[in-house]
Amino acid sequence: MELTEVRQQIQHTDQELLQLLAKRRKLALAVAEAKISQNKPIRDQQREEELLLRLIESGKALELDAHYVTRLFHVIIEDSVLQQQAKLQGELRGMQGPSVKVAYLGGQGSYSYWATQKYFTRRAEQIIDIGCDSFNEIIKAVETGHADYAVLPIENTSSGSINEVYDLLQHTRLSIVGELTHPIDHCVLGLSGAPLNQIRQICAHPQVIAQCSQFLLGLTNIKVEYCDSSSDAFQRVQQKQDPTIVAIGGEAGGKIYGLEVLARDLANQKDNVSRFIVVARKAVTVAKAIPAKTTFIMFTGQQPGALVDALTVLKRHGISMAKLESRPIPGNPWEEMFYVDVLANANDYAMTRALEELNRITKFIKVLGCYPSEDIQPTQVPA
Repeated sequence: MELTEVRQQIQHTDQELLQLLAKRRKLALAVAEAKISQNKPIRDQQREEELLLRLIESGKALELDAHYVTRLFHVIIEDSVLQQQAKLQGELRGMQGPSVKVAYLGGQGSYSYWATQKYFTRRAEQIIDIGCDSFNEIIKAVETGHADYAVLPIENTSSGSINEVYDLLQHTRLSIVGELTHPIDHCVLGLSGAPLNQIRQICAHPQVIAQCSQFLLGLTNIKVEYCDSSSDAFQRVQQKQDPTIVAIGGEAGGKIYGLEVLARDLANQKDNVSRFIVVARKAVTVAKAIPAKTTFIMFTGQQPGALVDALTVLKRHGISMAKLESRPIPGNPWEEMFYVDVLANANDYAMTRALEELNRITKFIKVLGCYPSEDIQPTQVPA
């Protein structure tokens, strides 16, 4: 066959695949409805393992290797689980209308913009995005009712925790109602045809600079200009029209501003992922069928063993801790507030008892939110 004919057949096949994926997603939502009516958990990893093994065997007959089939269906299963969780949680909370107003850092093309789209596409027909210049402005937008939700980056695998966000959570009445992780692929982006060896200025957000510090150490005579967001960096490069000025950010965001990728894979770690939280004015109740996380802050005091005693409470009640972060308390030198993420529903009996006990032995404790966990670990199959 001629190359053109082969490509036409590939396009036709791709269209058929899209139609089948859409059909499968609708069937997954039908499964969610059945699980809701029967009060069954959303995820059944034993069944997932059986499904993957069956698909691997079927794939062999079609000359598809096991790794390819497994990797492909891990993505499909993850989407199915997240779709079902969003549907169940949406029914529990009640419909809030077809559109939502969401505040996030930067403008179109920033990493927070893509995270916002990723999270709310499953939950609303229309997303009215409200770009902000700072984390404080984002929080204020929700507190004042200008936005329904806010999406905030909380930590990154390369640069660690985003302390400014942790500090804001301590003083706001907003509740964490959701989370998501989003891969962060940093690129050097500049004007089309700009020579990489003639760069004299880099525009980027401080977190991006921290995540690409090893790449930047290899450059000489470069000025770094800090920006409010990646989209702000893209805009500056676009406006200045100088081939020696570039931005660091995501490829998709850079394309919105007409920028070209000059270098890729800049992050200190190969798997560079950011975790975002979603906050709102009203807390949510997480359905029992959905894996949940609870985030709280506590001040244990400085007496010896105080933190150990608090963490022992969690262990005694069989509650797994996902994260422990300390932050200084303003006005109290050398004293710290602890932020804790646990893999538990705040309304479960064990978690309720643990919080009651922690309330007795700590000087201060506040639940920041209980929300569906979107940390979907892929089901592994025997070798």
